[in-house]
Amino acid sequence: MQRVILSFFLLTIGLVTFASPADTLHHWGVSLSGMPSKVVALDKYQRKWMKAGNNGSIALELLHTDLPSDSDSFANDFGYPTLAIGLRYTMNGAVRMHRRQDPTWGLAEEVDYDSHLGNTLSLFGSFYRALHRSWHWETSYSLSGGIGFNRKWYNKYDAIDNELIGTPVLIYFGAGVYQTYHFATSWGLRAGFEFVHHSNGALYRPNKGSNSIGPSIGLVYYPYYKTLVNKRHSFQSLPFKKYWYLNVAASMGAKTLLEDWLLTQFNTPSTESDYRTEHFRIYPAYSLQADVMYRYARRWASGIGIECFYGTYASHIKDLDEQRGVEEKHSPWSVGVAGKHEVFYHNLSLAMAFGFYLYRQMGENARHNESIFYEKIGVHYSFPSLNGLKVGISVKAHETKADLTEVIVTYPIKLYNVRR
Repeated sequence: MQRVILSFFLLTIGLVTFASPADTLHHWGVSLSGMPSKVVALDKYQRKWMKAGNNGSIALELLHTDLPSDSDSFANDFGYPTLAIGLRYTMNGAVRMHRRQDPTWGLAEEVDYDSHLGNTLSLFGSFYRALHRSWHWETSYSLSGGIGFNRKWYNKYDAIDNELIGTPVLIYFGAGVYQTYHFATSWGLRAGFEFVHHSNGALYRPNKGSNSIGPSIGLVYYPYYKTLVNKRHSFQSLPFKKYWYLNVAASMGAKTLLEDWLLTQFNTPSTESDYRTEHFRIYPAYSLQADVMYRYARRWASGIGIECFYGTYASHIKDLDEQRGVEEKHSPWSVGVAGKHEVFYHNLSLAMAFGFYLYRQMGENARHNESIFYEKIGVHYSFPSLNGLKVGISVKAHETKADLTEVIVTYPIKLYNVRR
């Protein structure tokens, strides 16, 4: 991992060293930051076995910003944001987990060691948007997404209480707010407060996820900052024609079941081979949706949609409920209605949904532990040569707890333009 970080560092330094105002590399910058942080326990359940949570990370990012001279309407509408690709190395050596003997754990037995959380190397992309720029001060926020690679994950032999991470490959999400002091033409000192999340996206168990928060401090190199401050109003975006359109989408996802985790963790004797197992079956899931959307700005569209979900795991949940003598209704079909919002930047978009179920019968656990509301968030890429067809990846959740991860294909159908 150290070699990967060193190679990335040398590449970025090489790029910015040879940049000049006359070439395209003048659009590029670099940042190096550190973040002392802590893995936070989000509920009483996690606080019972989270023994120590202090960690920290370093991040190196290669930055790119379109300038007013590029005559880019998207960039101008967003106030000339910065796109970045980066590496973050999170050091979790001090994180400890231990489940002490407790009647609420059922048949789970205490072990004589603490479980550790392995260090994580993350590769991610970021979107930085400035809320204010002046000659010396810049206020901004960021959203990030990517993948992580973890050195130590759950197993019942030496990490039996690591309920945070269940796989070596993880989903990464980050967010932050920053204040940068530009002490020289191209250099700035950036202070911020950041949130970093790693989890399996319900693709495997355990799936509690690691959530770290903390302050950050970093050094940034912006050879283009003076241009952004002095010439930010020199280009006017092209007029945008508002329109209504229909999104038709289909998805295929995958998930593991919380019901299987609860069974093997707390309701299986230690004499059984499945006692606190690290092996779980992955179930496919499908959905269809249709959304009526209003593209009222180049950057944004909002609307409402209806969604139909099909879970192949319904029969298995029914069997588990019947084994415990629980009488519940079970159906693989669910139907929901959701408000939609999508943010666009060229061919990339961030899609969000907040919905509630009109129909859902998925057994006892869903009735007691899952809300009637659900959320979806995903990143999509559109292909202009295919009439705007989009391919993306999305996570569906109940009260921010991941339910499944899916690949989604969306075809937008333009309905009509809105007259000015």
